[in-house]
Amino acid sequence: MNTQDALTWIAEVFEEPAGRINAETRREEIPGWDSLGTLSLIAALDERCDIHLTEKDIGGMQRVSDILDILRRNGKLDAG
Repeated sequence: MNTQDALTWIAEVFEEPAGRINAETRREEIPGWDSLGTLSLIAALDERCDIHLTEKDIGGMQRVSDILDILRRNGKLDAG
């Protein structure tokens, strides 16, 4: 998956319009990124990417770029 595909997918997880978020979008700027949204993200990462988050990963997600970093570390996001 490339970065744009990942951003579109993340927007879908949080029920946001595709172009509304970017890597620097902060958690508090996304209404759907509340506790329920976090659970949806955890489930989506597990189901689509077979990524199992640690408590440290979950607590460290403050920007969309943090989600992209998790995808990259797990080999699910193309470099560049």
